[in-house]
Amino acid sequence: MLIDSNIIIYAARPDALKLLSYIETRDTFVSAISYVEVLGFSRLNNAERRWFKNFFDNADLLPISQSVLDEAVRLRQQRAVKLGDALIAATALVHHLELVTHNISDFSWIAGLRVVDPLA
Repeated sequence: MLIDSNIIIYAARPDALKLLSYIETRDTFVSAISYVEVLGFSRLNNAERRWFKNFFDNADLLPISQSVLDEAVRLRQQRAVKLGDALIAATALVHHLELVTHNISDFSWIAGLRVVDPLA
């Protein structure tokens, strides 16, 4: 499964033990885009920054390959979608991974993309 940025952020909450268990019991990947979105957030405090850095250090990070770029272009040609969302969805599609997100509506229109909300 590919974890969307919002799930990573929710997982950092003190009350997220159930979500962390969900993540830890599956083969989990993250997009390079999530790395930038989460660690690049300007208002992280030092404790949050350390938690996220540790999370990414232990995650299987998927790069933005040419095939991911091509798929993101195809998605953006179909609908006005945010660049980050297009790249994350494209990463899931190219690697044949289920996308785990709390923003189902942002991705539900994409044919062939399996989307799951573990917080629902």
